[in-house]
Amino acid sequence: MNENELIQVTLPDGAVKSFPKGVTAYDIATRISEGLARNVLAAKVNGQIVDATRPIQANAAVQLLTWNDAEGKNTFWHSSAHLMAEALEALYPGVKFGIGPALENGFYYDVDFGDQEFRSDNLVEIENKILELARTKSKFIRREVPKAEAIAYFKEKGDPYKLDLLEGLEDGTISFYQQGNFTDLCRGPHIPDTGFIKAIKITNIAGAYWRGDEKNAQLTRIYGITFPKQKELGEYLELLEEAKRRDHRKLGKELELFAFSEKVGMGLPLWLPKGTILRERLENFLRKAQVKAGYSPVVTPHIGSKELYITSGHYEKYGADSFQSIKTPHENEEFLLKPMNCPHHCEIYKVKPRSYKDLPIRYAEFGTVYRYEQSGELHGLTRVRGFTQDDAHIFCRPDQVKDEFAKVIDLVLYVFNALGFTNYKAQVSLRDPENKAKYIGGDEAWNKAEQAIIDTARDKGLETVQVLGEAAFYGPKLDFMVKDALGRSWQLGTIQVDYQLPERFNLEYVGADNQKHRPVMIHRAPFGSLERFVAVLIEHCAGNFPLWLSPEQFTILPISEKYAAYAEEVYQQLEEMDIRGSIDHRDEKIGRKIRDAEVKKIPFMLIVGEKEQEKGRVAIRRHGAGDVGSFPVSEFLAMFKEEAEKDLKQNRE
Repeated sequence: MNENELIQVTLPDGAVKSFPKGVTAYDIATRISEGLARNVLAAKVNGQIVDATRPIQANAAVQLLTWNDAEGKNTFWHSSAHLMAEALEALYPGVKFGIGPALENGFYYDVDFGDQEFRSDNLVEIENKILELARTKSKFIRREVPKAEAIAYFKEKGDPYKLDLLEGLEDGTISFYQQGNFTDLCRGPHIPDTGFIKAIKITNIAGAYWRGDEKNAQLTRIYGITFPKQKELGEYLELLEEAKRRDHRKLGKELELFAFSEKVGMGLPLWLPKGTILRERLENFLRKAQVKAGYSPVVTPHIGSKELYITSGHYEKYGADSFQSIKTPHENEEFLLKPMNCPHHCEIYKVKPRSYKDLPIRYAEFGTVYRYEQSGELHGLTRVRGFTQDDAHIFCRPDQVKDEFAKVIDLVLYVFNALGFTNYKAQVSLRDPENKAKYIGGDEAWNKAEQAIIDTARDKGLETVQVLGEAAFYGPKLDFMVKDALGRSWQLGTIQVDYQLPERFNLEYVGADNQKHRPVMIHRAPFGSLERFVAVLIEHCAGNFPLWLSPEQFTILPISEKYAAYAEEVYQQLEEMDIRGSIDHRDEKIGRKIRDAEVKKIPFMLIVGEKEQEKGRVAIRRHGAGDVGSFPVSEFLAMFKEEAEKDLKQNRE
């Protein structure tokens, strides 16, 4: 190679610099500043994430990735999985390894310990070994190998899992990475050396079947997380403790919102009275907004003919994930528990002929759907088998798509702001151009749908990221990734543009030219799954719901039974004003009643005793804030109304 040959490197700020051919991202960082070079974990070269030490042979756009970039963290944690595997191999010679990917927070590795006893009670030993190896600052060295050599290597090691992975790889695409005494099959990238890893915590141990198949061997899945600074690990562990306190399963039980029953069935939540009030408040809030936005409510059955889902394409794509067909005494008559609402809404559209003047038509339904999730994947309300979608489908003309899509974005943001979710990004979920077989429909319709989403999101000023391969099988999506109070990211609202279902269901409208045309369909769900949304909301606000949403807004605490009648009198006044609450008639001391009300996170405690009864007042205590003072009931009502309206207005703005 002629070292004097120069290439042009374009940096994220638009600056173009000349470097010798074969320069690495690390070299580029060094030219900028030594401090930057010490923090570079990987690089993005023409959109592809590579090792910071990989030579760049042609003109390229280069972004240097550090711990502050999601891709940098991902590379850091993937390298940490390799380091953990090296530690395990040193402590348990002869172990076999499955896969070891990075996660949103941390990493895991699937391990087969064979006949060796894995001591899950002594994880500190593994953590110490990882730190010992990290201090050697071993470089991650990439080597591309022929398939035959890779097979021979893992045959000699007797590793059936790596041999299984190799079967699906083409010769010429295989690479090994080595650090220290450990070599692994991996396409990379990795951090420059192990010395970047300064803190480690093994967070969980679980079982996992190889390739997720119950017929295969069960491996030990070891989860961990690492950081470049010990202080960051400490902050993360504090965050985990706070997450435990906010766990919606724990709070759901304490606040008496929902429950599960083995007799009813796994993944099928039972909504208790207070939880039902919470759900209804959320539904009514969105119903009002939808009516204002021109939606018409519809209701569809909980089952549908198998033929309906064959027509829509859902059966071909998701039939294996649905519950088994329901067969009737009639031959060849089969039904499915409804996995999606959209096919039903297509049939509602077809009830009568449509004109271009009728469009857009907007159907909205809180429709419960059912999908068979593996028992090991069920998790509280965030992963269930029966859930309610705040589903709506807009049927519009092609020239109306962008305007309708923009209106839906406005509705989604209105919902988020009203509920205190102010930190979010929009993910443009596109088709995987390398695997078009996963999707239905032709390139022209897909390109139009994708461009409509990209253009509208840009026009609305949304901060977006484009992700290939995350589209629905019938169309691209705009998914809203919401961060909660702990900084965790959740996918909640979604909007999808669909040219395919109108084609499959032969939906039509008569245009101004008196000819028949296909409408475009927009799928939309601001909450997404109501169950999942409630789970995220519980953890976001730690069960301290906004006053307007709280299932129990007050509790009246009589000091003794002598004041039960006055407590009932106050209760009647509040109930007439549509304020939700209860009276604690238990024969307990007032201190115990207050503590219990605090645990239940009831916003207002109204204490009544001799003084309050004589003067027609209530002593008010605010959850988490203590005594507020003594007021006539009418003043409390005014105070309550003002706070509830202010609460809702603030969030909406």
